[in-house]
Amino acid sequence: MCQAYAASYCTDVVITRGANTIGPRQYPEKLVPLFVTNALQDLPLPVYGDGRQIRNWLHAEDHAAAIDLVLRRGVTGKAYNVAADNERENLEVVHAILEQLGKPRSLIRHVEDRPGHDRRYGIDATRITNELDWRPRRDWRQTLHDTVDWYVANPGWWQAIRQRDPRFQEFYDRQYGDRLTGAGRG
Repeated sequence: MCQAYAASYCTDVVITRGANTIGPRQYPEKLVPLFVTNALQDLPLPVYGDGRQIRNWLHAEDHAAAIDLVLRRGVTGKAYNVAADNERENLEVVHAILEQLGKPRSLIRHVEDRPGHDRRYGIDATRITNELDWRPRRDWRQTLHDTVDWYVANPGWWQAIRQRDPRFQEFYDRQYGDRLTGAGRG
């Protein structure tokens, strides 16, 4: 739709499509902050299905740098995929989080998968790499390690959300409540 608008009205539009982005201050409903904060509280980590869904992970600072570059040097009407070639299965991410925190894998609870949950999000970042010479600065291990460390060092930030923001509890109950108790299983 953006590309059509740009062509129809001669508007300067560039588009970015990003990989799964992680980093400090990410609202704790997303996989990494949710599982870090659950593990820190010895709560179950609700892994959808077999946990073999594949995602590409990108640090928030790398993502922001790519957006800035596209805004400054991107070609009007083009879309740029932003990814770090950090494809990992969700279960691998969960195991790495638990290992870094020194928590047992017994916290993992495989729960009923969401209907229509994508098995893999594949993102080809060739255009931004070749045309704009963009590359992420952080590798996978550094990205995850730094993110986990931030949540460990800032419990007041995420505890305030988890304890006082009714939207978080509503989301958690809607997504995991029945799945964690076993209700709703087919």
